[in-house]
Amino acid sequence: MSRPADRSPELRVAENAARAAAAIQVDRYERLERIVHKSEKDLVTEVDHLSEEAIIATIREAFPDDGILAEESGHSRPVVSPGRLWVVDPLDGTVNYANGIPFFGVSIALTVDGRPIVGVVLDPMRDELFSAIRDTGAWLDGEPIAHTPKERILDAVVHLGLPRTGFARRSSRIRKAARITRSMGSATLALAYLANGRFDAYIQWSGLSTWDVCAAGLIAEEGGALVTAPDGGSWFDLARAPRSIGIVAASSGHHATLLEMLRQH
Repeated sequence: MSRPADRSPELRVAENAARAAAAIQVDRYERLERIVHKSEKDLVTEVDHLSEEAIIATIREAFPDDGILAEESGHSRPVVSPGRLWVVDPLDGTVNYANGIPFFGVSIALTVDGRPIVGVVLDPMRDELFSAIRDTGAWLDGEPIAHTPKERILDAVVHLGLPRTGFARRSSRIRKAARITRSMGSATLALAYLANGRFDAYIQWSGLSTWDVCAAGLIAEEGGALVTAPDGGSWFDLARAPRSIGIVAASSGHHATLLEMLRQH
């Protein structure tokens, strides 16, 4: 069964904006002209900026009074309607993109009164579109998807991102408990993968920003995964500072077990 025909106008705009950004990324893939180091390990390219401009223009045309929080430009203009805020990551996985690794994504979400309501994550290289509307469901290319839990955590494929210092025992514990762990270089895509079971669990202790998780967290949740912060609390808070967010997401049957493994030093 395909997605209901009465999907929200906001979802259609998010999808159109994501496709506009993806077209730029595919066109310039492995043909970058400029790479800038935002920090010692963080990059930005001209494609990040061009993608963000395309997304903002699409949103502004449809909803000129909505606020926008975008990774490269921050608040694009003063918020006229504080209850509605679009959260945009134009290219999550810039390091992958800059190195010709075809795993990166576009993330666009709408929050209303501080809650994610609509989310879209697009993989430009595979032309796969993950989407969700709160309390309605999650879809991949318009078809419903669901997180199907595995009976044993031993069979789980886990996206694992733990700090290098002070987490050796916890990392080893999780690696031994799961079938295999992966670190893909795009939080947005990896978290969205929970919605259709490509990943059975997602663990990132910290280092994420609002624009990394807003759309993908909603998609994972609407797919049926349990999504929390590493302490078990709420995973989403617009007030959190950039690079201060952590996520633990899995089926409800395995989530508590993973949290307990992370608590044991």
